[in-house]
Amino acid sequence: MSTIRLQSAMEYLMTYGWAILILGVVLAALYATGLLSPSTLVQNTCSFQAPFACLYSSLSISGVLTINVEQSSASPINVTAIGCNSNGTVTNMQSISPANAIPISGNLTFTVSCYGTGNKVFTGQPGTVYHGYFLLNYTNLQTGLPHTMTGFVTEKIT
Repeated sequence: MSTIRLQSAMEYLMTYGWAILILGVVLAALYATGLLSPSTLVQNTCSFQAPFACLYSSLSISGVLTINVEQSSASPINVTAIGCNSNGTVTNMQSISPANAIPISGNLTFTVSCYGTGNKVFTGQPGTVYHGYFLLNYTNLQTGLPHTMTGFVTEKIT
């Protein structure tokens, strides 16, 4: 009677042992291919306040953000300065002279250096993720009033 119990216990341990071994091999293979790296799960996103939309964005290894901005306000605008940084302040803004006009429902592509912590241009290897803000100073051409739009960008360096 005790030999049947011992045999049953051994079969139980062997079955679960093989299952754990196979699971370990699969997890090691996933880790080796980089599929379990957090940066592979990050999606490139950019979101802006209405009436602006982000149509396209890309970040290079030298920290240069290329971004296509669409505006859908009721009047055309003149973009006077742009900036990209990790804290959302208006520091390190690049003036645009002469101002770039965006018509109603029009879009325009900008390139700007993104700054990280310590007021340094953000640089990194492909796959590095940047979380920051895109700022756009503009003047409404109908009212003549200046405004600042702040949008959020998450970009994986390509």
